[in-house]
Amino acid sequence: MSAPASKMSFHVETRRVDAHLSRAVCKNAEIALDTDLAGNPEAFNPAELLLAALTACMVKGIERVAPMLKFQLRGIEVIVDGVRQDVPPRLESIRYEIIVDTDESDQRLALLHENVKKYGTVFNTVAPGTDLAGTLRRK
Repeated sequence: MSAPASKMSFHVETRRVDAHLSRAVCKNAEIALDTDLAGNPEAFNPAELLLAALTACMVKGIERVAPMLKFQLRGIEVIVDGVRQDVPPRLESIRYEIIVDTDESDQRLALLHENVKKYGTVFNTVAPGTDLAGTLRRK
């Protein structure tokens, strides 16, 4: 499967290690996955991995737009909480808090938050099917 040259494409391979663990590999990176029915505290389960992808998307989005906006920051922290419904199984809601260590104005923080929501690939993939809401605030 190849995408047209103008589009980004992604490739991940996952292999089962045993009944407790699988490993996902992408580029030169590897992530331990909790694929144990009883749970594995040493690895991300699929829902946690989705939430981690969302947080990474938010941080990467800020890293992308900060230079364009000449937005000065010292650090970023993202906290997410997801609620799973049983039937059908899905994350029904995700709440997030983005904490930015900055001296920028509240108006500039709001602009940064709008950019995160508007241009995040994972954010815009998750948002239509999930009650996704949160805040961006100063540390």
